Amino acid sequence: MTRRTDTPPAWDERTQLTTFLDYARDTARAKCEGVSPEDARRAPLPDSPLMTLCGLISHLRWVEHHWFEVMFLGEDPAGPLAEATDDDPDPEMRTAVDIPLPQLLADYESQSARYRRLVSDHDLDTTAKRPISNGDHVDLRWVLLHLIEETSRHNGHLDVVRELVDGRTGV
Repeated sequence: MTRRTDTPPAWDERTQLTTFLDYARDTARAKCEGVSPEDARRAPLPDSPLMTLCGLISHLRWVEHHWFEVMFLGEDPAGPLAEATDDDPDPEMRTAVDIPLPQLLADYESQSARYRRLVSDHDLDTTAKRPISNGDHVDLRWVLLHLIEETSRHNGHLDVVRELVDGRTGV
């Protein structure tokens, strides 16, 4: 069972932000525990065919890649994000049903560890190499806050999908 805590071991800003991001990440993983391989790939919402547990975990993994590597570090998109188009804006969700959920979760955790190191190596005031859509260059603090919001919002989607595919609630 995934252990989660939202209580930071120290009360400085960086520790509070990273603790909450890890809490949201751990919550996403916990919502996937014990689900069958078939249910992990099921899309129970008729108008949202990409909304699967696999798709959501893949999306969270690639959203972090986008914000930390592409936007903050200025690197090129990789993986399915490099293939995104106007007609297929979320290839990471579409292709995820072909990847076993345990692999998606392991990839997400491995990447999270790498990003924890990245965050520890940069000042929170360091600005991103690439601007957001309005032209502003956000700082690392904003990236962390955005990812806390994004991950928490998708945890709500994971709640709904999990309940619809196998009835499990309360994670």
